[in-house]
Amino acid sequence: MKKQKRMRREIRLIGLMFVSVSAVLGSGWLFAPLLASEQAGPAAILAWGLGGMAMFLIALTFAEISAMLPVAGGIARMPQFSHGGMVAMAMGWSAWIGYNTTAPIEVEAMLRYLLPHFGLAQDGNVQNWPGTLIAIGFLGLFTVINALGVRFFARVNEALTWVKIAIPIIIMAVLFWSRFDTANFTEAGGFSPYGLHGIFGAVSTGGIIFSYIGFRHAIDMAGEVHRPGVTMPAALLLSVLICFLVYGGLQLAFIGSLPSDMLSNGWNGLLVDAKLGPIEAIATSLGLLWLISLLNVGAVLSPFGGGLVATGSNARLAYALAKNRFFPTFLTKLSKRGIPLMALLLNFAFSLLVYILLPFTEIVRLNSSAIVLSFVVGPIAVVSLRYLMPDRPRPMRLPAVNWIAAAAFVVATLVIYWSGWDTLWRLSLALLAGLVLFLIRARFQDVGPLDAKSAAWLLPYLAGLGVISYLGTFGGQGILPFGWDIAVITAFALLVFAHAIACRLPPDRFAEQISDVPTQSVNAETGRMEKAATA
Repeated sequence: MKKQKRMRREIRLIGLMFVSVSAVLGSGWLFAPLLASEQAGPAAILAWGLGGMAMFLIALTFAEISAMLPVAGGIARMPQFSHGGMVAMAMGWSAWIGYNTTAPIEVEAMLRYLLPHFGLAQDGNVQNWPGTLIAIGFLGLFTVINALGVRFFARVNEALTWVKIAIPIIIMAVLFWSRFDTANFTEAGGFSPYGLHGIFGAVSTGGIIFSYIGFRHAIDMAGEVHRPGVTMPAALLLSVLICFLVYGGLQLAFIGSLPSDMLSNGWNGLLVDAKLGPIEAIATSLGLLWLISLLNVGAVLSPFGGGLVATGSNARLAYALAKNRFFPTFLTKLSKRGIPLMALLLNFAFSLLVYILLPFTEIVRLNSSAIVLSFVVGPIAVVSLRYLMPDRPRPMRLPAVNWIAAAAFVVATLVIYWSGWDTLWRLSLALLAGLVLFLIRARFQDVGPLDAKSAAWLLPYLAGLGVISYLGTFGGQGILPFGWDIAVITAFALLVFAHAIACRLPPDRFAEQISDVPTQSVNAETGRMEKAATA
């Protein structure tokens, strides 16, 4: 009998933690301090702390499940276990579309810095034949590195991430040393010139909350993690903490080092004009040309690491969607190195089509709209699984899980709402396309039970979000003023959360869904625990 190939559990703590950190520290750190300062002034530092705590809550819910059920493509598999096929299809498909647009976005970011140095971009346009060929090369390189095995991928990403962390730290140290004026924290309207509204605005539209969401990639690599019961929760939570320290430190250094003339029009009118963002403008004013060169290095390496991680993570997501019978089953085949190679190749082809056929602005909009929905998975699944598998050993067990999960679900819903009406209607179109594909596949091949009763909360949730978003202040009509919209969305989220928990799978159906998860994966905290489970 031919031995079945399995994924190799070769990613250790640093490697997994750096999967998340590399995804968070993309090219966005070059501009995030400016965007947050324009919204909140010096109080942007508080906004980074608030955003970090919000993401920490969501990460906690994913940490308990991933430690207990360390399976590949967790974003798609978690809802399959707790709420069945239809919910898993919606969450997995949405995330898959978003992940497939991440690599093209990161490649475009690299080319915008690289091509002008070689005279291959006219007026900043990189959508030309040389640029397209180089983009194909980068997308192919991401695929090859991942195909060479998870250990090789982890080592390459670790090396990149050490550099990606070092560059912002060096920049922070130089700015603190060269010019740090504490008076900037009370100039142009004081520490919090725009009050609580400005702080919340920085968390939402200032890009803070979206800077943290890269932690999710570690969840999809859980099937290849060594000692997942310990490694998964530690990597998820430490990655959020590290990114808070990096982004918070950059924000502090940026505010303190601003020249006074840049503040002449106030915080929401900062006079910054530089290709590499506000830090380049400050470095130029200080005469630190070598720092600009370092920024150029970071502007290439940061998106390269982000594209590499997104490519690997998305292969596991496609693998999980095939396990859920939404994608063709041949995508579950593993190479000799334990890699879902066919899934990697499918994603390469799809990402390439996205890069060639869609304008960059549309790719960015599709990316943000497709990814945000998947964050509601953790909070509802962690509570549902407490009912469905109460006696299962949990390497990490959240205290007061109902309260933490409810708060995390509210935060996840706010993240979706903050993404704006323009994002939400695109998300609806993406889900509709996924539903059509699902029905076509169901017409010609058995996809198993749809579990429609367990998905009864999803349509009202999406519809309610759409209505509130249209009436609200984030790209909507403004009929619901700021403050009231937050209150309405919070109350709405709590009602849906309770309904979603009640819609969990019945025990017999849950037993069917969990049956294909190997015992050693379910209880893989330590070697001792695996042996006990096997015995």
